Amino acid sequence: MSRRSGILEFAVLGLLREAPMHGYELRKRLNTSLGVFRAFSYGTLYPCLKTLVANGWLIEESGGTPEDAAAAPLTGRRAKIVYRLTAEGKEHFEELLSQTGPDAYEDEHFAARFAFFGQTSRDVRMRVLEGRRSRLEERLDKMRVSLTRTRERLDDYTLELQRHGMESVEREVRWLNELIESERAGRDLKGPAQGDPARDTTEGAPGALPRPGDTPGPDAPGDTTT
Repeated sequence: MSRRSGILEFAVLGLLREAPMHGYELRKRLNTSLGVFRAFSYGTLYPCLKTLVANGWLIEESGGTPEDAAAAPLTGRRAKIVYRLTAEGKEHFEELLSQTGPDAYEDEHFAARFAFFGQTSRDVRMRVLEGRRSRLEERLDKMRVSLTRTRERLDDYTLELQRHGMESVEREVRWLNELIESERAGRDLKGPAQGDPARDTTEGAPGALPRPGDTPGPDAPGDTTT
């Protein structure tokens, strides 16, 4: 299984843990809530769903009313298929949620993992956040060394691009520090504190789920330049 297909399976299982959905709903949620999947197609999603069904982690159910199902052969339209998480699928997803190895904090997978932090235990969240911070700090050190060695050979535009990349990583490290401090203090982002306005998790809003390529800030992990 490729890393990207593994991330997609993880995200599909996580979304279906919230509620059963048909393919169109799933694709919409993947695109709008998880920016890492904004470029993928139905040709990618449906083979993934078929694999999850074959593994026993999902079941297919006929959507709509019984009348719709009876009318489908007459209209020539296929009945809408709804995908539901099985008990085995839920158990498998919870196992994936508990993993804290390097894949959990690599660039693309971290965005997907962070999107499901509300379903993740605090100790696992801490290990993933600390792993991500450590990985970015290593990246920063390498970028600084490289910039020092090549500064004299770079034109102004290339030098500015290198600085922009470093600033992006530095901002994400600061954001991670804030999250880790909140976790250690016993706070989380599952919901607004009493008396606070509800967090808006729509695309582009403060508190929205991370999208690779976004400018990082205090509310979302940003693009990291390798």
